Amino acid sequence: MTKPASPRVDNGIAAKDRKKLAEGLSALLADSYTLYLKTHAFHWNVTGPMFNSLHAMFMTQYNELWMALDEIAERIRALDHFAPGSGAQFAKLASVKEESGVPDWRGMVGQLVEGHDTCARTARRVFRVAEAANDQPTCDLLTVRLKAHEKTAWMLRALLE
Repeated sequence: MTKPASPRVDNGIAAKDRKKLAEGLSALLADSYTLYLKTHAFHWNVTGPMFNSLHAMFMTQYNELWMALDEIAERIRALDHFAPGSGAQFAKLASVKEESGVPDWRGMVGQLVEGHDTCARTARRVFRVAEAANDQPTCDLLTVRLKAHEKTAWMLRALLE
């Protein structure tokens, strides 16, 4: 990601640390976007006895993810870096696996659990970088994301028990 032309940033976070933070947040953005797409596709395509509850649950989840994407991208910009925004960039950066087929409802739920756990691991990895850089706003953002991903994974996991 190329640094944008702007006045020099002097927010107390070293340029090299802002670069590391932007790279980590870009990975989280890619994971979150991939999970958003997967969740939205599952919302459209879920079938079976759990249709009504999963259709509504997936909609709540993809809406929450959609709002989080903007927060993550805006934090990258506040750190004076460009946020990735193409499918090719997201595919290169994401750890969440895409789904090109249509699994049954149990497969959907299992994949979403895995996706939320993956996002949580990515956020936790970036949190360590943010903490070392004394970047409280990024730590705050990541804490919110961790809480959301861990709660959603728990709720989805409960469906499979």
